[in-house]
Amino acid sequence: MSNRAEACEILRRIGDQPDDEIDLAEAALALGALELPTADLAPYRAHIRTIVEDLAARVAAQDPETDSLETRIAHLHAVIGERHGYSGDHDTYDDLQNANLLRVVDRRRGLPVALGILYMHAARSQGWPMVGLNFPGHFLVRIEKDGARAILDPFNEGQTRSVVDLRDLLKATAGSAAELEPGHYQPVSNRDVLLRLQNNIKLRHLSAHEVPKALEVLEAMRLFAPHEPALWRETGLLEAHAGNLKDAIVALETFMALTGDDHHRHQTASLIQQLKNRLN
Repeated sequence: MSNRAEACEILRRIGDQPDDEIDLAEAALALGALELPTADLAPYRAHIRTIVEDLAARVAAQDPETDSLETRIAHLHAVIGERHGYSGDHDTYDDLQNANLLRVVDRRRGLPVALGILYMHAARSQGWPMVGLNFPGHFLVRIEKDGARAILDPFNEGQTRSVVDLRDLLKATAGSAAELEPGHYQPVSNRDVLLRLQNNIKLRHLSAHEVPKALEVLEAMRLFAPHEPALWRETGLLEAHAGNLKDAIVALETFMALTGDDHHRHQTASLIQQLKNRLN
């Protein structure tokens, strides 16, 4: 089996898995392999195991009585940020490599969500509850222990972010009129984390008017999130834009079968009829 075929198979399996069983790091490596089909995943898997082992060693060397939210945060920073040298790519943020976990491992640089996957994988390997948050424009994670919580910024070496920090960050990414809302603190699913990772790549392709490449990214997204209506709708619209009318109709009909949004169903039914008329 080729690397690409293996990666597709991993993503299809994830598509059938309950969300809480998804291995974020393995899924992100598989997505990276679709972009770099000649890459051998074994060294990358070994590197991620090393991160886990280094964290476990630090925890084992610690007096259990000193275990706290603060010490856990310090361990994550020491292993991921200091020992392995990961940080955000402040200089070439929009580089597509920053959303491919293979290249993130190679370069030790990446986008917030790619780095966040490493933090989440490492924390969860120790049984520490950590989730990604629905914060717009800049991916953040939240760690919890005994009711105490802290929001960490993977892009900035896992620094703890205060409410003031979050407000400033939001205004920097969403505009000066933006204000914090309860929804910004809501946890997101594992599948949503992966969708957010791939959205970065898809949006960059669309900005460069590379519709075929954006469609390839959407194809990969549908492998691990086959029941997500928005992916089928966007696929249909882009296929129609590219002149692939039959593929557009299939995608939009799938969207119709999955969505519960009556307004979008009505709009889409009209569009499907227009596309069918163009085929005749």
